[in-house]
Amino acid sequence: MRRPSIRQVASDVRHGRDAARREVEAAIRRHEASDLGAYIVFDAEAARRQADAVDRTASLGEDPGPLAGITVSVKDLYALDGYPLRAGTKRPLPAWPEGFLVRALRRLGAVITGKTHTVEFAFGAVGLNPNTGTPVNPWDPVEHRAPGGSSAGAGVSLWEGSARIALGSDTGGSIRIPASATGVVGFRPTTGRWPTTGVVPLSTTLDTVGLLTHTVEDLRYAFRAIDPLAGGDREGADSAPEGVSGLRIGVPASRLWTDADSGIVAVVERAVAELGEAGATVLEIDLPELDEAGERYFAGEIVQPEFLEFLERELPEWIPLLHAIVGKRLGAAGKVRALDYVAALQQRRRLSASVHARMASERIDCLATPTLPIAPPPLAVLARLAAYRDANRAMLSGTCPASMLDLCAITLPAGLDDEGMPVGLQLMGPAGGDLALLAQAAAVEPVLGTNLSRLGTPPRLSDRYDSGPEARG
Repeated sequence: MRRPSIRQVASDVRHGRDAARREVEAAIRRHEASDLGAYIVFDAEAARRQADAVDRTASLGEDPGPLAGITVSVKDLYALDGYPLRAGTKRPLPAWPEGFLVRALRRLGAVITGKTHTVEFAFGAVGLNPNTGTPVNPWDPVEHRAPGGSSAGAGVSLWEGSARIALGSDTGGSIRIPASATGVVGFRPTTGRWPTTGVVPLSTTLDTVGLLTHTVEDLRYAFRAIDPLAGGDREGADSAPEGVSGLRIGVPASRLWTDADSGIVAVVERAVAELGEAGATVLEIDLPELDEAGERYFAGEIVQPEFLEFLERELPEWIPLLHAIVGKRLGAAGKVRALDYVAALQQRRRLSASVHARMASERIDCLATPTLPIAPPPLAVLARLAAYRDANRAMLSGTCPASMLDLCAITLPAGLDDEGMPVGLQLMGPAGGDLALLAQAAAVEPVLGTNLSRLGTPPRLSDRYDSGPEARG
């Protein structure tokens, strides 16, 4: 089975060969048949109205945009007109205006289907939310496993079939973690490339907004349509690169590799080896900055005080309502000294400059690591706060270094581990190299295959997909 690409679907709607309403009705049927719990609210009637407006525009001979009729789920950290904004909390937040990314998608003809679950205030990597619910990872047919966070419903909404694009936010990895955990593609743009307006903040230093899709091809097309620096929509200009020959991939000596479970390491090593066999140059590189950046992130001297400052200034009444898995971890934030906060920011800049200089001197196009060092855990093992903290730290440890070092980063499916759970290959590129990294990932995808060809179909959804190619590797 091969899904039609976002480009194909939008082109058919734009040129009157298909209708946005038909696309939306299919998404509604898939959502109604799902028990994965991706959404905190799904609004079928609003989606129908948006689709009808797109179709009216196309029927008048006007262009509704390069994402015409493309269904989009939105993380409940984003302000969205007509929807409450809860940010995973126990009660709705005050109204916020829509921001850059939501407005851009509406302008480009996309259809918003609803709001997906998030960890409370996006402060967590596992995906657990006792307040509003935790989506089900579709790869375990028996146990309720974590979907990855904090964009907990994003990847699940893609597999459910109710969205072709999922909006997430990424501070320490909250796009890449759920993408890897559910076997889809997730991209963290360079910090500051896209405005984070209209999104409840966690860290003013590290927050980014971005996308999850099933394939790199889809993500690259959508990114180029949205991104002001990419020149917008130039239909036919976004051709895939011609193979990985000449691509220089750095494999860093780092705990991102050594701390990962052996079965996960084996899957990612096999994927990197396939790229080498296809013509890429794979180089070992010494980058102690990755481990130092991770240690600095977990010291809690940047994210936690910035988060606490926002809550005390904007939402003080919400602080006593925080669930223990957020509130207790936030408890020490008020004790961070100003000197330590400033020192952490300065150290972050030094480490970033060092990594970028080393990658440039070695002519490294991108760095390759496992995205997650562990399989998404069953919720049953997370009942104790100590177990949750250990899992949360582990799931952040593979992604937070890129955030701290101002790298753009993408995860794509590499295979299945011994438990049958998805494993992600993370590629990290230099700041500002977003389009280049997406082009490199687009060259990698034909070698490794898409999620359907590489992984197969999630067991909880096997009866909802036509028989596809056998999972490779």
